[in-house]
Amino acid sequence: MLKRKIMQVLIDWKQHKNKECLLVKGARQIGKTYIIDKFARENYRSYIYINFEETPGLCDIFNGDLSVDEIVKKMSLKIQGLNLITDDTLIFLDEIQACPQARTALKFLAIDDRYDVIASGSLLGINYKGISSVPVGYETQIEMHSLDFEEFLWAIGINDTAISYVREYFDKVEKIPDAMHESMMKYLREYIVVGGMPAVVNKFIETNNYSEVQKEQQKIVDSYVDDISKYASLAEKPKTRNCYLSIPRQLAKENKKFQFSVVEKGANSRKYGNSLEWLRDANLVRFCFNISTPVFPLIAYEKEDQYKLYLNDIGILVSMYGFDMKETIVNDTLTGNAKGGIYENLVADILTKKGYKLNYYKTENNSQEIEFLLTKKSEIIPVEVKAKNGATLSLNEILKRPEIKRGYKLISGNVGQVGKKITYPIYMAMFL
Repeated sequence: MLKRKIMQVLIDWKQHKNKECLLVKGARQIGKTYIIDKFARENYRSYIYINFEETPGLCDIFNGDLSVDEIVKKMSLKIQGLNLITDDTLIFLDEIQACPQARTALKFLAIDDRYDVIASGSLLGINYKGISSVPVGYETQIEMHSLDFEEFLWAIGINDTAISYVREYFDKVEKIPDAMHESMMKYLREYIVVGGMPAVVNKFIETNNYSEVQKEQQKIVDSYVDDISKYASLAEKPKTRNCYLSIPRQLAKENKKFQFSVVEKGANSRKYGNSLEWLRDANLVRFCFNISTPVFPLIAYEKEDQYKLYLNDIGILVSMYGFDMKETIVNDTLTGNAKGGIYENLVADILTKKGYKLNYYKTENNSQEIEFLLTKKSEIIPVEVKAKNGATLSLNEILKRPEIKRGYKLISGNVGQVGKKITYPIYMAMFL
């Protein structure tokens, strides 16, 4: 059983909600259904589960009158033995994108407030056209991801005490003991090849077999490609599939900016732009936009036509390079541009799961490039990622700006500090 941080988020919502339903978004197979089901069984006397993809006939419950009394009446006809306990029932509406009227009904269920309601969906950004009224102000939205690195450490048996001990060196900006550093780098490389998909992590724990891990990951990639075939429009299906499958090649380039020519020679955004939007709406990719000027607020300086794309799970990316890539990463023998792209996607994975929006900085003349720019209380913090312990000319240059008070260099080596530049091992990105 995997320990997930989102369980506490669900508990906090139950304790502090004010006539609001909860909407949990996220890609398929990241564990949404499992964790919400576990939460419901542990915290409510009565629990009603409806999956609109599994039982599409239950959409009839939300046709016509959407008053809660009418919903309960129709629900009682569809669900034998229905038992709704006021103030102690959770109704879980899973894959709600398959029933747009149920999404509209969240407003009335929230206002009535007799029953707690959690809705979840994997393709909410795709299937939004049929919603007659989005329940603005009556739903709290949260995004769920696959396991982050800390959750992976819990899964393989590293406890909070050990993680807190590592964090002390981060906070004090002091060199971590070599033996501990080597252990953490070993765990990080395992995370890179396994990733955070619950089924994959469980397979790794059960078997310690990377071949079995690869099989589970391939199943997930195949299911994502199947979703594209099933849900994308007829015109977009092949283009969306090709864009998705091109991302490992995109990240293996020296210039990792997404280029449509990698998908198809002579292609441009006019032809493929909608395909990328589909992938983003399905939570399969993360956009990282270039910033023209590294000042607050970053969104005001985003270049909408210049971006990198990262996959939603680092293990899925590695699996798409083929099984042999796992050995080179675990043994730390990988070289070349592919290694840089994998480590960038790793840090993007960690930062996204911590709630950061992704941006990078690259000058027009290519003289400077910073992999990530973070915003913390209006402060801009540059983050440079080095798969090896290379020079950081771009970070050194941007730190000359007086308004930038500090910058992070993430490497495979140990902790250190020179002026405003703080060097951390890549695994300490989980503490940023």
